[in-house]
Amino acid sequence: MFDYLIVGAGFAGSVLAERLASQLDKRVLIIDKRPHIAGNAFDHYNEDGILVHKYGPHIFHTNSKEVFDYLSQFTAWRPYEHRVLASVDGQLVPMPINLDTINKLYGLSLTSFEVDDFFKSVAEEVSPVRTSEDVVVSKVGRELYEKFFRNYTRKQWGMDPSELDKSVTSRVPVRINRDDRYFTDTFQAMPLHGYTSMFEKLLAHPNIKIMLNTDYHEILNVIPFKEMIYTGPVDEFFDFRFGKLPYRSLGFKHETLDTLVYLPAAVVNYPNEHAYTRITEFKYLTGQQHSKTSVVYEYPQAEGDPYYPVPRPENAAIYNQYKKLADATPGVHFVGRLATYKYYNMDQVVAQALTLYKKLAGQEEVLPFLDGASIGHNGHSVKLNGVGLQVETKSNGKAT
Repeated sequence: MFDYLIVGAGFAGSVLAERLASQLDKRVLIIDKRPHIAGNAFDHYNEDGILVHKYGPHIFHTNSKEVFDYLSQFTAWRPYEHRVLASVDGQLVPMPINLDTINKLYGLSLTSFEVDDFFKSVAEEVSPVRTSEDVVVSKVGRELYEKFFRNYTRKQWGMDPSELDKSVTSRVPVRINRDDRYFTDTFQAMPLHGYTSMFEKLLAHPNIKIMLNTDYHEILNVIPFKEMIYTGPVDEFFDFRFGKLPYRSLGFKHETLDTLVYLPAAVVNYPNEHAYTRITEFKYLTGQQHSKTSVVYEYPQAEGDPYYPVPRPENAAIYNQYKKLADATPGVHFVGRLATYKYYNMDQVVAQALTLYKKLAGQEEVLPFLDGASIGHNGHSVKLNGVGLQVETKSNGKAT
C-alpha cells in the first residue's frame, strides 16, 4: 500500500514525492509514461558526448529564494545569464528589445532618454489592453510589433497575437538601457551536472519507488494507494467531458556540428523567415568543453506532446469547468502546468508543488522548535515527533 501515487515525474511530481517521502515518511510511487524522469527538463549526453536538452532549452531563473534554496539541496549550480538574439532585417539584434536593438536596427545612436522618447513616439494608445497585440503596439508601436512579434507568435501559437490573451507577450519586456539579459531574476543559474542528475537526487529517497513507461490507468486497479497527485492534462483525466483543451506542441531537430561554436549567442530567434522559431546551442547553457557542438531547431505544431496551454478566454472557460470537477474529486490533487492549464515557468511549478505539500502536511506539521520535545505529567509523556503526537503511558514501570 502506497500513501501516494504520483502521476508524472517532472518538476511538480518529483518535488512532491521528495517532500512527502523525506519530511512525512510517506511511501510514494511515482510513474511516468515516458522512459525517463525529469519531464520536459530531461537532459542527456548524446552519441557525441554532448549534454543536450531533449525537449528544447530549459533555462532556470527565479526571484524566489525559497525555490532556489530548496533545489540547491539537490544540485550545485553554474551561474548563467541567458542572452538571445533575433534575426531581423538581415541583422542579429538583442532580444528583448533594448537600446542597442534600436540603434543597430535603425543605424542610430540614441541615449537611454532618447530611446524612451522614441518608444513613446511610436507607441499606439490602446485601452483597454486585452490581447498580445495590444500589449506590444502600446509599448513599441506597430513597426517593431511586425518585425519582432507578429510572425514569431503566429508560428509559435498557430494564431495571430490579436487572438491571444495579453499574458503571452507580457512575458517579454522592453528596455531603454543596454541590459541584454533575457531575464533579470535574482537567481539565474543552471544545474551544474544537468537537470536529470538533479532529478535523480530528488527521487533518491528509499520511500520513493519509480515506474517508467507506465500509463496510470494500467495500475489503478493493481497497485493500492491512498491518494493520487496528478500532473497530466486535466481534460484527459476526466475523459474530455467538456471537450479537449487546446495545447501547442513542438517538434525538435537536433544536430551535432563539427565545429567549436556555431551561434553568436545561446539562442537565435527567427521571427520572420524559416519554419522554425529558434535555434539553441547547448554548450552556452551547460558550459561544457567539447570539440564539437550541438544545436536544436524548434518547430511549433498543433499535434504532439502538450507543452503550452493556449491562453484564450474560451479555453479558460472550459478549464474552469474541469477545475470544478477537480476540486470536487476526493483523494486526487491536481498540480503542474498541464493539470492546472497554466503557462508556468519551472520555478513557478516548483513553488506550486511546495505550496501543495504544505497544504497536505498541514494537519501533521508541528512548530520546528517543538519537534522532539516531551511533556510529562503523572506517568504520562507526550512527545512531539514531527508527524503528530506520540503518547506514552507508564504502568508498573513499563511503557505502553
